[in-house]
Amino acid sequence: MQLSALWVYCLALVLDGATFSFATTPLIILYAPFHAPWQLAVFGSVASAVGSSVQFVLLRLVLDSGHPWLHRFAPSREKLAAALGDNPSTSFLTLMVARATPMPDAPLKLVAAAGRYPVRLYALAILLGALPYYFAIAFLAQRAADLARQFRMPWWVVLGAFGLVALGFAADRLRRRAKRAKTG
Repeated sequence: MQLSALWVYCLALVLDGATFSFATTPLIILYAPFHAPWQLAVFGSVASAVGSSVQFVLLRLVLDSGHPWLHRFAPSREKLAAALGDNPSTSFLTLMVARATPMPDAPLKLVAAAGRYPVRLYALAILLGALPYYFAIAFLAQRAADLARQFRMPWWVVLGAFGLVALGFAADRLRRRAKRAKTG
């Protein structure tokens, strides 16, 4: 089994989507040198939609289980159902746009699950949102790999550069959160 196998990439994205969804971007970057960006986007989006749908169904089952300790985490089902029912296209668009960005979509997933959002629409929103995001990440990773080969840069320098950018985003987010805590 070689790392470049597309089915291994898809299986990893299904498992990632069904669990904690923290390895999506690194997986795309890891497989970018082996496949065209469109392949990683199309097959990866389908795999992520399948995995995220599994997680979504499990989340709905947990929320519907009736355990009292879950009620303090779940918003009012009536309010959520009304909000989702009043604006189904807005909900779909919100889920799709959230998936098209690197921002975490867990709060939206929780709201959609508690509001009994249809699984098929959820999967479609994830699929359509992931397509441009996965393509952009794969395309940029390939260009970075090409530059690294052209300048004979070690792979760890490229990964370090991505890590520094990620640290910058995390530091900015923590700074904003601290600022809100002081003012709020």
